[in-house]
Amino acid sequence: MPISNQQVTAHSFLRGLYKDDYFPDHVVDLGKLILLRLCERIEAERPAGLTALYALTRAATEEFNALEADFEAAGSEIETVAREEIAGDFWFIAHAYGFTDADVEELIATREW
Repeated sequence: MPISNQQVTAHSFLRGLYKDDYFPDHVVDLGKLILLRLCERIEAERPAGLTALYALTRAATEEFNALEADFEAAGSEIETVAREEIAGDFWFIAHAYGFTDADVEELIATREW
């Protein structure tokens, strides 16, 4: 399903990670796909409130938890810069879909990074 939200389609996800050679592009690409799948799910499922949104973002956060192994295998890790960048994109997504009262810590509550 193509993403219809124009804010999302114009957004450069994980931009800061792509700019930093410490984060391998092929692994960052996997993270970007997680975020895009989250957007697709939001558009398909149309969560009615924050509880439903948090269920979707927590599932995506679990995918990032699993992605940590790929970062480590490539000689990198989800550290402070990456955590901030990822959390910022979760916050952006929530706001782009009208969830302006979403709490960023709740969006990524299941994170292990």
